[in-house]
Amino acid sequence: MITSHETIVSQELSLAEKQVRTTIALLDEGATIPFISRYRKELTGSLDEVQITAIRDRIQQLRDLDKRKEAVLKSITDQGKLNPILEEQVKSAETMALLEDIYLPYKPKRKTRASVAREKGLAPLADLIFAQNNIDIEAEAAAYLDEEKGVTTLEEALAGARDIIAEQIAEDAEVRAKTRKVFLSKGEFVSRVIPGKEEAALKFKDYYEWSESLQQAPSHRVLAMRRGEKEELLYLDIEVAEDQVLPGIAKQFVKGNNEAAKQVELAMIDGYKRLLKPSMETEIRVLTRQKADEEAIKVFADNVRQLLLAAPLGQKRLLALDPGFRTGCKTVVLDAQGNLLENTAIYPHTGANAALEAEKTIKHLVSKHDVEAIAIGNGTAGRETEEFVRKLNLSNITIVMVNESGASIYSASETAREEFPDHDVTVRGAVSIGRRLMDPLAELVKIDPKSIGVGQYQHDVDQNKLQSALDDTVISCVNAVGVELNTASKQILAYISGLGPALAQQIVNFRKENGPFKSRRELKKVPRLGEKAFEQAAGFLRIRNAEHPLDASAVHPERYALVEQMAKDLNVSVPELMKDEKLRKSLDLKKYMSDEVGLPTLNDILAELAKPGLDPREQFEAFSFTDGVNSVADLRVGMKLPGIVTNITNFGAFVDIGVHQDGLVHLSQLANHFVSDPHEVVKVQQPVMVTVTEIDEKRNRISLTMKTEEKAPRKRNDREKKDNRAPETDMASKLAALASKFK
Repeated sequence: MITSHETIVSQELSLAEKQVRTTIALLDEGATIPFISRYRKELTGSLDEVQITAIRDRIQQLRDLDKRKEAVLKSITDQGKLNPILEEQVKSAETMALLEDIYLPYKPKRKTRASVAREKGLAPLADLIFAQNNIDIEAEAAAYLDEEKGVTTLEEALAGARDIIAEQIAEDAEVRAKTRKVFLSKGEFVSRVIPGKEEAALKFKDYYEWSESLQQAPSHRVLAMRRGEKEELLYLDIEVAEDQVLPGIAKQFVKGNNEAAKQVELAMIDGYKRLLKPSMETEIRVLTRQKADEEAIKVFADNVRQLLLAAPLGQKRLLALDPGFRTGCKTVVLDAQGNLLENTAIYPHTGANAALEAEKTIKHLVSKHDVEAIAIGNGTAGRETEEFVRKLNLSNITIVMVNESGASIYSASETAREEFPDHDVTVRGAVSIGRRLMDPLAELVKIDPKSIGVGQYQHDVDQNKLQSALDDTVISCVNAVGVELNTASKQILAYISGLGPALAQQIVNFRKENGPFKSRRELKKVPRLGEKAFEQAAGFLRIRNAEHPLDASAVHPERYALVEQMAKDLNVSVPELMKDEKLRKSLDLKKYMSDEVGLPTLNDILAELAKPGLDPREQFEAFSFTDGVNSVADLRVGMKLPGIVTNITNFGAFVDIGVHQDGLVHLSQLANHFVSDPHEVVKVQQPVMVTVTEIDEKRNRISLTMKTEEKAPRKRNDREKKDNRAPETDMASKLAALASKFK
């Protein structure tokens, strides 16, 4: 009996089949993951985005498997080899690997040694030998000598028969399944440096002579070895001892101790070495790469999520500096909405006179535009520029170092040229630095996530899977925060549920032609934005000071009537209901429940009424590095320094301590207790305190620790010991003393 997809997914993910079936139906109707998670909780049983994504991905895998089964059945049918048993095997195959194993004997191939032997008419001899009866091998083989077919000797006949048997054994589905299992459980990665390339391969020094179990090798080491192999600096093999595999195959196929059995054994060994082992090595390489890719992609996606959801400074008048030594610091002033007001260049690092002019320029711009904060890129001359600005003692000005990774890519992009057609890349880069301080999410969505510096071998992994995961991540972040409809760029609008680049452009065009949107309802006037797109997008778009008070909240327009009924029942307006907590608490939510609306949605609505459009991101906190520590040369072992987490990998976290080279806090140094996943302890953009443990200036490597010194417990004197007895011990003593009084 073939199990339904819904049943398979529900069992694998430990979910009710009804939840899975409903979610699949919503996805098939075009609903997005953020929309389903937020606005269809009653239908899905309040599944979150992670669960819905897992359902989507698994159902797609199963559907892809179905398509492959159809293709396999058609191919076998066209060959005239399909029978009921084989058809059932194909239809009931639960994995792509098993399906391909079943199909392999029927898969059209290029010429092989076995196919050549069959063309020579040696298949009956192979069948005879494979039966392993007591026969006269040479006499039987002599019957197949045929000069016209190229079989001129007994050994040629027997070799051809063995080639056929070897291929049959190597393509047996059961043999392949068992061998695959052995490779996965017993196999090892073995890497070694290519002779003569020791100097070029220094960055792979750890893998010059390296072996590690397939099961235990973490993704970052697998990807590192693969990169070394790709760059032709390392040899990389997958090895399994033959005695782990051959006895099992022999047990299945070698039956007896006669001459025919010996021929089968020879064929089996040849088939393993020549066909099965290389095939398994190739397959296991693919499987281990897929596993490593998945782990690396997950790490990258988690880092991108944390970076996108970093605390925003908010709408502040801002001065932003893209630092440089000889070329100067490009300086821009932005208004509270991120619009460019003025730009110039200063040269604080090219001499005393130039520094004095730079000081005057900054103070003039700060005063002229009533600047509230200064953003400084953390690239070349970043720390020196920060130090220069801080020494100006500007009052009530927040000064922040900003990670400028990807700013140069943005500045040369079509998006930047479209935004600032009259300015060069240096101005655009400075604007990007300032805007990403104001709102990291709104600015970073304009850059390919692979270019923002938080990945782990992101250029080595499957690019399609990486892009899919990053798209999911950006969509999730954008919709979790929501966007202001009247100021959002087309880049961020494109990630809103149900929109995409084309509709995002239509919205921006409509906004330019007709002025700001006054209500969410006006979205329906946008060309080509239909009811379905409105349903998916409306709840994630905000309009400040809109005609309807709920347009600034995450309450979906489909529930406005429900909120209005709540207000009407209390004889108040919707704004009054939103302002008064006592009124909201007086509501009997059961009264508003229906087939479509349950407590999850009602509780979400009340939460939104309390804090409409609340930004889920953390509050911004200013951070500064240690004064006087600007380069690796300024570091000393034992120094305790503040830093910012810039990247997280499976083996630890990289921390910017203000010296133009991130230091590594290894997994073992993240905490005083055991840590299996760095994300349990730190997140990207998190301020941390670290201690320098090692400095390697030649390799430009800095080792850090976040472990704290654990003080040894002080020895207590006898009186302290008495006073600190456990309560139950103390009580026992009192009872004993009391009892003695009554003796």
